[in-house]
This record gives sequence, C-alpha cells and structure tokens, in this order.
Amino acid sequence: MKKFFCFICLAYLSFPMKAQEALSLDSCRALAISNNKELLISQEKINAAHYQRKAAFTNYLPNISASGGYMRSQKELSILSDAQKGALSGLGTSLSGPLQQAAQVIAQLHPELAGQLPALGQSLVGALDGAGQSLVDAFRTDTRNMYAGALTLTQPLYMGGKIRAYNKITKYAEELARQQHNTGMQEVILSTDQAYWQVVSLAHKKKLAEGYLKLLQKLDSDVDKMIAEGVATKADGLSIKVKVNEAEMTLTKVTDGLSLARMLLCQLCGLDLSTPVMLTDEQKEDLAPTTPENGAIDIRPEVRSLELATQIYKQKVNVTRSEYLPSIALMGSYMATNPSVFNSFEKKFKGMWNVGVMVSVPIWHWGEGIYKVKAAKSEARIAQYQLDDAKEKIELQVNQSAFQVNEAAKKLTMAEKNLEKANENLRYATLGFEEGVIPASNVLEAHTAWLSAQSEKIDAQIDVKLTEIYLRKATGELTIDN
Repeated sequence: MKKFFCFICLAYLSFPMKAQEALSLDSCRALAISNNKELLISQEKINAAHYQRKAAFTNYLPNISASGGYMRSQKELSILSDAQKGALSGLGTSLSGPLQQAAQVIAQLHPELAGQLPALGQSLVGALDGAGQSLVDAFRTDTRNMYAGALTLTQPLYMGGKIRAYNKITKYAEELARQQHNTGMQEVILSTDQAYWQVVSLAHKKKLAEGYLKLLQKLDSDVDKMIAEGVATKADGLSIKVKVNEAEMTLTKVTDGLSLARMLLCQLCGLDLSTPVMLTDEQKEDLAPTTPENGAIDIRPEVRSLELATQIYKQKVNVTRSEYLPSIALMGSYMATNPSVFNSFEKKFKGMWNVGVMVSVPIWHWGEGIYKVKAAKSEARIAQYQLDDAKEKIELQVNQSAFQVNEAAKKLTMAEKNLEKANENLRYATLGFEEGVIPASNVLEAHTAWLSAQSEKIDAQIDVKLTEIYLRKATGELTIDN
C-alpha cells in the first residue's frame, strides 16, 4: 500500500498537470498528503522516535570507553626525605671516623701496612659515597611528566528494571508518533474530501443554473412571440425577464463560488491556484452513495494514541521505582601509565587489567522514592481516565454519525421523489402554457419549484457523501483507499 501511495505521489509530482485534466478523489487525497507540511513533520517525528528506540536498545550492550591524559608537575614525587638523601650520599664520609680508628688499630697490629691504610681508607670512603648516591638516584621517581591511559568496559547486569522500561517507552513512543501521523493524515483527507465535494456540488449547481437559465430564456422567447400575437401580456413578459435576470445573477454567483472552491482544492493539493483542474465526479449525473461499515472505535488513531500514552506512563512508574532499587554492573578495564611502577619507576608504558562488580544500594532517602512512585502512579491513572473518557465520547460520536448517515439517505430519497413531482409539474405547466390554459405566473412557479427540487437533490447527494466521510472518520476508517 505504501509503495502504491508513493507511486501515485511521484506520478503527480513528476508530470505537469495538463489543462482540464480530470482528478479523482483518491488523486486529490494523494496530492494533499504528499504536499502537507504537517505530515512531513510528523513523518520526521516517526524517524526520530525510531532512532531513539534503537539508542535505548544499546543500553543492554557493553559500554566501552577509552581515556588518556598528560600532566606536567612542578616537582616530582620523592620516596626519600632530604635527610635520607643526604645521609646516603655522604655514607662514606660519615664512616670516615670509624675507618680511621680501624686503620690505627690495624697499623699497630701490622706496622708493615701503615703506609697503605690511608689510601685504602680514602678509596673506601669514596666507594661508599658513590654507592649511597646511586641508591639516591635509584629511588628517584621522575614524575614531573606523567602519562596515563585506560580502556574501560561496563556491562549492566541489573539496573532495577530501568533499561527494560526505557526500551518499552521508546517502543510505545514510536508507535505513538505513527498514530499521531495517522491522525494528521485523516484530518488532511477530511479537509480534502470536503473541498472536493464542495467543488462537485457547485459544479452541478452551475450546470443546474445554466439549464435553468436556458429554460427561462426559451420561455422568454416564447412569451415575446405570444405577446406579438396578442395571446400574452407585457406584464407576463416583464415578470419572466426579471426571472431571467435573477437566473443570470445566480449563475454568476455560482461560477464565482466554484472558482474559489477550485482554488481551495488546489491549495490543499499543493497545486498552483490557477490550475484548471476538473474532477471526475463533476461529470456524473448521480453520485451513488456507499454504505460504510461500522468499525470498532479501538482503531481510531486518537484512541490508540491514548492507549500508548497510558502504557508509557505505566512504564514511567517502573523507571521512577528503579531509581531506588539496587543496581549491579560488571566492570573491566586496562590501565597503563608512564612512568610505570611495576618494576620500580620506569620511563615506559606498562599497565594491568582488572575486573570487578560494582553494586549501588540506596539505603535511606526519607521516603522520597515512595512519594515519587505514588506521583507517577497518579499520572498513569490520569492517562487511563482520559482514555476511558475518550472512548465514551467517540462511541457517542460514532452513533451520531451513523444517525446522520441514515438521515441523509432519507433526505436523498425524499429529494428524488420531490424532483419527480417537480419534473411532472413543470411538464404539465409548460404544456398548459403552450396551450394557453395556464398563465405565465404558474409556469414560473413550476420552474422555481423544479430548480429548488434539483438543488435539494444535489445538496442531499453531497450530504450523503459527507456524512459517510464523517462516519469513517469517527470509526477511524478514513484512509486513502476508502
């Protein structure tokens, strides 16, 4: 059905409309729908809701993120204090006294080594000082330039039902956007049908006015001949000429009204206002009514929209409740730093992975969660009450529309019977006038009655069509194909 509808729209948009091209009701509907800006906006709302539903589903999947950073510090971190650094750096110097005493003892015990002990002591002091300085250098962290990076994975395990509720909400929101689009489409179809049948009505009345004017002109011509022959008075001729003038004025008004009605239809269909469109039903003498079936009110887009809104509010209760339930998530990450601390402080990127579970449990919020859940439940009940109220009103509207359809059908039957009588009355009046047994005033009355009967029949036929449309609108069956 969508492909067929798009084909119709493209066909009408691709080819320029020729003069006097006949348009059917379905063609006008297709043009109006394809050129209506509100429907284009609602279609984009459907697309937005669809992508929001896609985005909500991603909350079920793991979330992977990467982060990195660089920091320049004025000072580096120091594991050793300044006193410790000084003690280690002067380790040999601090031991020079004990070393000299040991050298004196050795010189007394071994006089032959007395000459070598001073040099040996100095070298030992220097070696101890160097070893101490190397320890100080080894304990340097050099953290003035620090680099860090992390890759983190988060998998929700239980969020209090929030993720599931959000997915249902976005699903209902997408369907709600579709129903609102359908509601707008039905409004466009209704406006187009009203304009379409208004044009058809005025077109038939224009033909009726032209036919009536011809009858009066013929009667005027016949009376002029009868006046010349002396079988009719000038008063009869003047009264007929007044009627002719009135018929010409009526025809002018109908013609102007038809032009304005065509402009309105062109505007709804997205055509140039000067486009000389013709409608297929203008050529039909009788507009055969079709009996619409009484559908269930549940298919009304408005009812379906309220049902979806009720479901959304129910899920909002779950979302509110989930804020005060425990949440559990699985977390894993890999983190690397430079300088690294896994092998002392090295100027290299080294890292490690870790896995864990994060649990968050709300404990006490002074009843805030209870109050918010009750407020959400109240909003859900309001939506349910609105749905019930709408169903009752729509049911009444459907019954009223069905009654109007039956009433319009009865009026059409009565109008057809009145037209038959008016035709017969006009025929007898015309024959009697031609035979000279009926005055001109009676003929004019017969013509007026015939015109009124014809006009009532056209109005009744259009009324039948419009009441059928209103009934389909009330039952939610007003679509492009019916």
